[in-house]
Amino acid sequence: MTPLATAEQPNSAVSLRGVGHAFGATNVLDRIDLEIEQGEFLAIVGPSGCGKSTLLRLIAGLNSPSAGAISVADAALALVFQDAHLLPWRTVLDNVALPLELVGIAPAEAKQRASAALGDVELSHAIQRFPDELSGGMRMRVSIARAFVTEPKLLLLDEPFAALDELTRQRLDERLRALWQQRRMTVVLVTHSLAEAAFLADRAVVMSQHPARIVLDHRLNLPTERKSSLRTTADFSREIALLTHALEAHGSADEARA
Repeated sequence: MTPLATAEQPNSAVSLRGVGHAFGATNVLDRIDLEIEQGEFLAIVGPSGCGKSTLLRLIAGLNSPSAGAISVADAALALVFQDAHLLPWRTVLDNVALPLELVGIAPAEAKQRASAALGDVELSHAIQRFPDELSGGMRMRVSIARAFVTEPKLLLLDEPFAALDELTRQRLDERLRALWQQRRMTVVLVTHSLAEAAFLADRAVVMSQHPARIVLDHRLNLPTERKSSLRTTADFSREIALLTHALEAHGSADEARA
Protein backbone atom coordinates (compact mmCIF):
# COMPACT_ATOMS: atom_id res chain seq x y z
CA MET A 1 0.00 0.00 0.00
CA THR A 2 1.40 3.37 -1.04
CA PRO A 3 1.77 5.71 1.94
CA LEU A 4 -0.12 8.97 1.85
CA ALA A 5 1.86 12.13 1.23
CA THR A 6 1.87 15.14 3.50
CA ALA A 7 -0.73 17.74 2.57
CA GLU A 8 0.84 20.72 0.82
CA GLN A 9 -1.82 23.40 1.48
CA PRO A 10 -1.04 25.05 4.85
CA ASN A 11 -4.67 24.88 6.04
CA SER A 12 -5.57 21.61 4.32
CA ALA A 13 -6.25 18.47 6.36
CA VAL A 14 -6.94 16.29 3.31
CA SER A 15 -6.23 16.94 -0.35
CA LEU A 16 -7.46 14.82 -3.27
CA ARG A 17 -6.20 15.59 -6.76
CA GLY A 18 -7.53 13.77 -9.80
CA VAL A 19 -8.39 10.72 -7.72
CA GLY A 20 -9.82 7.76 -9.56
CA HIS A 21 -10.43 4.19 -8.48
CA ALA A 22 -11.49 1.01 -10.21
CA PHE A 23 -12.39 -2.50 -9.14
CA GLY A 24 -11.24 -4.62 -12.06
CA ALA A 25 -12.91 -3.20 -15.17
CA THR A 26 -15.42 -1.17 -13.15
CA ASN A 27 -14.49 2.48 -12.76
CA VAL A 28 -15.94 3.66 -9.42
CA LEU A 29 -14.40 7.10 -8.86
CA ASP A 30 -13.41 9.52 -11.59
CA ARG A 31 -11.27 12.67 -11.27
CA ILE A 32 -12.14 13.60 -7.70
CA ASP A 33 -10.62 16.95 -6.69
CA LEU A 34 -11.31 17.94 -3.10
CA GLU A 35 -9.66 20.07 -0.42
CA ILE A 36 -10.81 19.56 3.17
CA GLU A 37 -9.72 22.25 5.60
CA GLN A 38 -8.39 21.54 9.07
CA GLY A 39 -11.19 21.56 11.63
CA GLU A 40 -13.89 21.29 8.98
CA PHE A 41 -16.95 19.01 9.20
CA LEU A 42 -17.62 17.66 5.70
CA ALA A 43 -20.48 15.37 4.69
CA ILE A 44 -20.37 13.22 1.56
CA VAL A 45 -23.70 12.12 0.08
CA GLY A 46 -24.62 10.35 -3.12
CA PRO A 47 -26.55 7.43 -4.62
CA SER A 48 -26.17 3.95 -3.14
CA GLY A 49 -23.10 2.22 -4.51
CA CYS A 50 -21.60 5.35 -6.04
CA GLY A 51 -18.30 4.99 -4.18
CA LYS A 52 -18.73 7.13 -1.04
CA SER A 53 -17.35 4.46 1.30
CA THR A 54 -14.59 3.65 -1.19
CA LEU A 55 -13.55 7.30 -1.12
CA LEU A 56 -13.46 7.23 2.68
CA ARG A 57 -11.29 4.10 2.68
CA LEU A 58 -8.89 5.79 0.27
CA ILE A 59 -8.62 8.81 2.57
CA ALA A 60 -7.97 6.44 5.50
CA GLY A 61 -5.15 4.79 3.57
CA LEU A 62 -6.84 1.36 3.66
CA ASN A 63 -6.60 1.25 -0.14
CA SER A 64 -4.53 3.11 -2.71
CA PRO A 65 -6.21 5.05 -5.53
CA SER A 66 -5.92 3.75 -9.08
CA ALA A 67 -5.18 7.29 -10.27
CA GLY A 68 -4.37 10.66 -8.79
CA ALA A 69 -2.99 11.54 -5.37
CA ILE A 70 -4.30 11.83 -1.81
CA SER A 71 -2.43 13.72 0.89
CA VAL A 72 -3.18 14.19 4.58
CA ALA A 73 -1.75 16.70 7.02
CA ASP A 74 -1.58 14.36 10.01
CA ALA A 75 -1.42 10.58 10.32
CA ALA A 76 -3.48 10.64 13.56
CA LEU A 77 -6.84 9.47 12.26
CA ALA A 78 -9.70 7.30 13.44
CA LEU A 79 -12.33 5.47 11.40
CA VAL A 80 -15.83 4.58 12.64
CA PHE A 81 -17.93 2.11 10.65
CA GLN A 82 -21.66 1.40 10.66
CA ASP A 83 -21.01 -1.67 12.83
CA ALA A 84 -19.52 -0.81 16.22
CA HIS A 85 -17.11 -3.80 16.08
CA LEU A 86 -16.84 -4.14 19.86
CA LEU A 87 -15.10 -7.14 21.43
CA PRO A 88 -17.86 -9.06 23.25
CA TRP A 89 -15.56 -10.41 25.98
CA ARG A 90 -14.32 -6.96 27.02
CA THR A 91 -16.25 -4.42 29.07
CA VAL A 92 -17.21 -1.06 27.63
CA LEU A 93 -14.28 0.54 29.46
CA ASP A 94 -11.83 -2.08 28.19
CA ASN A 95 -13.12 -1.77 24.61
CA VAL A 96 -12.49 1.98 24.64
CA ALA A 97 -9.08 1.57 26.29
CA LEU A 98 -7.93 -1.01 23.71
CA PRO A 99 -6.42 1.39 21.12
CA LEU A 100 -4.31 2.97 23.84
CA GLU A 101 -3.15 -0.39 25.14
CA LEU A 102 -2.11 -1.40 21.63
CA VAL A 103 0.30 1.55 21.40
CA GLY A 104 1.83 0.84 24.79
CA ILE A 105 -0.05 3.21 27.09
CA ALA A 106 0.04 1.92 30.69
CA PRO A 107 -3.24 0.16 31.63
CA ALA A 108 -4.09 2.61 34.42
CA GLU A 109 -3.67 5.64 32.17
CA ALA A 110 -5.48 3.92 29.30
CA LYS A 111 -8.50 3.25 31.51
CA GLN A 112 -8.47 6.78 32.89
CA ARG A 113 -8.52 8.25 29.39
CA ALA A 114 -11.15 5.72 28.28
CA SER A 115 -13.36 6.68 31.22
CA ALA A 116 -13.10 10.35 30.26
CA ALA A 117 -14.00 9.56 26.64
CA LEU A 118 -17.05 7.58 27.79
CA GLY A 119 -18.07 10.57 29.87
CA ASP A 120 -17.99 12.69 26.71
CA VAL A 121 -20.59 10.40 25.12
CA GLU A 122 -22.65 10.18 28.33
CA LEU A 123 -21.87 6.54 29.10
CA SER A 124 -20.09 6.83 32.45
CA HIS A 125 -22.84 4.71 33.99
CA ALA A 126 -22.16 1.79 31.62
CA ILE A 127 -18.38 1.36 31.80
CA GLN A 128 -18.53 -2.12 33.35
CA ARG A 129 -21.22 -3.48 31.03
CA PHE A 130 -20.50 -5.82 28.13
CA PRO A 131 -21.53 -5.07 24.52
CA ASP A 132 -24.45 -7.52 24.54
CA GLU A 133 -25.95 -5.54 27.43
CA LEU A 134 -26.14 -2.36 25.37
CA SER A 135 -28.65 -0.94 22.92
CA GLY A 136 -27.59 -0.23 19.35
CA GLY A 137 -27.27 3.48 20.09
CA MET A 138 -25.13 2.82 23.15
CA ARG A 139 -22.82 0.53 21.18
CA MET A 140 -22.30 3.27 18.60
CA ARG A 141 -21.50 5.75 21.35
CA VAL A 142 -18.88 3.31 22.66
CA SER A 143 -17.42 3.10 19.15
CA ILE A 144 -17.25 6.90 18.93
CA ALA A 145 -15.63 7.09 22.39
CA ARG A 146 -13.05 4.54 21.23
CA ALA A 147 -12.28 6.78 18.26
CA PHE A 148 -12.08 9.93 20.39
CA VAL A 149 -9.81 8.36 23.02
CA THR A 150 -6.87 8.44 20.61
CA GLU A 151 -7.40 12.20 20.12
CA PRO A 152 -7.42 11.96 16.31
CA LYS A 153 -6.81 14.98 14.13
CA LEU A 154 -8.99 13.41 11.43
CA LEU A 155 -12.19 11.46 12.16
CA LEU A 156 -13.73 9.42 9.33
CA LEU A 157 -17.33 8.25 9.78
CA ASP A 158 -18.90 5.67 7.45
CA GLU A 159 -22.67 5.84 8.07
CA PRO A 160 -22.24 5.23 11.82
CA PHE A 161 -25.92 5.72 12.71
CA ALA A 162 -27.58 4.21 9.64
CA ALA A 163 -28.99 1.15 11.46
CA LEU A 164 -30.58 3.15 14.30
CA ASP A 165 -34.13 4.41 14.68
CA GLU A 166 -34.73 8.02 13.71
CA LEU A 167 -35.04 9.50 17.21
CA THR A 168 -31.89 7.75 18.45
CA ARG A 169 -30.09 8.86 15.32
CA GLN A 170 -31.10 12.48 15.84
CA ARG A 171 -29.95 12.46 19.46
CA LEU A 172 -26.58 11.00 18.47
CA ASP A 173 -26.25 13.56 15.68
CA GLU A 174 -26.75 16.31 18.24
CA ARG A 175 -24.15 14.79 20.57
CA LEU A 176 -21.63 14.29 17.76
CA ARG A 177 -22.02 17.88 16.57
CA ALA A 178 -21.47 19.13 20.14
CA LEU A 179 -18.34 16.99 20.55
CA TRP A 180 -16.96 18.29 17.26
CA GLN A 181 -17.52 21.87 18.40
CA GLN A 182 -15.57 21.14 21.57
CA ARG A 183 -12.63 19.39 19.89
CA ARG A 184 -12.54 20.83 16.35
CA MET A 185 -10.86 17.87 14.72
CA THR A 186 -11.47 17.44 10.99
CA VAL A 187 -14.49 15.18 10.35
CA VAL A 188 -15.51 13.50 7.11
CA LEU A 189 -18.92 11.82 7.25
CA VAL A 190 -20.41 9.49 4.64
CA THR A 191 -24.20 9.30 4.97
CA HIS A 192 -27.30 8.45 2.95
CA SER A 193 -29.38 10.90 4.97
CA LEU A 194 -29.55 14.42 3.60
CA ALA A 195 -31.08 15.63 6.87
CA GLU A 196 -28.16 14.16 8.81
CA ALA A 197 -25.67 15.75 6.41
CA ALA A 198 -27.34 19.15 6.73
CA PHE A 199 -27.57 18.98 10.52
CA LEU A 200 -24.04 17.79 11.22
CA ALA A 201 -21.83 19.29 8.55
CA ASP A 202 -20.64 22.76 7.64
CA ARG A 203 -20.08 21.69 4.05
CA ALA A 204 -21.65 18.96 1.92
CA VAL A 205 -20.38 17.25 -1.21
CA VAL A 206 -22.84 15.47 -3.51
CA MET A 207 -21.52 12.68 -5.73
CA SER A 208 -23.04 11.29 -8.92
CA GLN A 209 -23.68 7.70 -9.92
CA HIS A 210 -20.49 5.80 -10.69
CA PRO A 211 -18.09 6.51 -12.04
CA ALA A 212 -18.65 9.05 -9.28
CA ARG A 213 -17.78 12.69 -9.71
CA ILE A 214 -18.47 15.65 -7.43
CA VAL A 215 -21.56 17.42 -8.78
CA LEU A 216 -22.07 19.85 -5.89
CA ASP A 217 -19.69 21.28 -3.29
CA HIS A 218 -21.82 23.41 -0.99
CA ARG A 219 -21.16 25.30 2.23
CA LEU A 220 -24.28 25.02 4.38
CA ASN A 221 -25.82 28.32 5.42
CA LEU A 222 -26.81 27.26 8.95
CA PRO A 223 -25.80 28.45 12.44
CA THR A 224 -22.80 26.97 14.20
CA GLU A 225 -24.89 26.13 17.28
CA ARG A 226 -27.41 23.48 16.27
CA LYS A 227 -30.28 22.23 18.41
CA SER A 228 -33.04 19.80 17.54
CA SER A 229 -35.38 22.73 16.76
CA LEU A 230 -33.20 23.60 13.73
CA ARG A 231 -34.78 20.70 11.85
CA THR A 232 -38.14 22.50 11.73
CA THR A 233 -36.83 25.77 10.30
CA ALA A 234 -37.18 27.11 6.77
CA ASP A 235 -33.40 27.49 6.46
CA PHE A 236 -32.88 23.80 7.21
CA SER A 237 -35.54 22.78 4.70
CA ARG A 238 -33.95 25.03 2.10
CA GLU A 239 -30.55 23.35 2.52
CA ILE A 240 -32.07 19.87 2.23
CA ALA A 241 -33.95 20.96 -0.90
CA LEU A 242 -30.70 22.14 -2.48
CA LEU A 243 -28.97 18.82 -1.75
CA THR A 244 -32.03 16.91 -2.94
CA HIS A 245 -32.06 18.77 -6.25
CA ALA A 246 -28.39 17.93 -6.89
CA LEU A 247 -28.93 14.28 -5.97
CA GLU A 248 -32.06 13.90 -8.09
CA ALA A 249 -30.28 15.47 -11.04
CA HIS A 250 -27.35 13.04 -10.84
CA GLY A 251 -28.59 10.10 -8.76
CA SER A 252 -31.96 8.65 -7.90
CA ALA A 253 -35.15 10.09 -6.47
CA ASP A 254 -35.38 7.27 -3.92
CA GLU A 255 -31.92 8.10 -2.59
CA ALA A 256 -32.76 11.79 -2.36
CA ARG A 257 -35.72 11.06 -0.10
CA ALA A 258 -33.70 8.83 2.27
